[in-house]
Amino acid sequence: MNARVDITLTVNGERVTRSVEARRHLVDFLRLDLGLTGSHLGCEHGVCGACTVRVDGEIVRGCLVVAASLDGATVETIEGLTDSGEAAALQAAFVARNAAQCGFCTPGMVMTAADILRHHPDATRAEIREHLSGNYCRCTGYQAIVDAVEDALEAAR
Repeated sequence: MNARVDITLTVNGERVTRSVEARRHLVDFLRLDLGLTGSHLGCEHGVCGACTVRVDGEIVRGCLVVAASLDGATVETIEGLTDSGEAAALQAAFVARNAAQCGFCTPGMVMTAADILRHHPDATRAEIREHLSGNYCRCTGYQAIVDAVEDALEAAR
């Protein structure tokens, strides 16, 4: 028998109340219960960054957080950043720099890059690389991604 827990949280600005399996991870809750499939499930161990989301303003790995622990929290996904327009400059820069190849890592990469724009607007190229180091990309070699984040930072200044 799977134990269930009732939770109420705010997801992308919308209050959500659900009964969830006690051990369901946040990324599975977002994808399976709420239909928000932008956050991807890659490694299930918190090392690839494909499931990156914000919880109460801080980026986290959605595969490492149990949804039941988030009662009262605020969660933002790539869909929320897109809808609010926060990701627009990054998305444009990713397209311009061809920083999204297969696209699997892109939502998590954009979530992490948005954190750079939000908290480190004067980040150097080395700091951008360091901040993105927890997000894996098998296609681009990171150069284009770092270029795109650098472009978005410049545009925001």
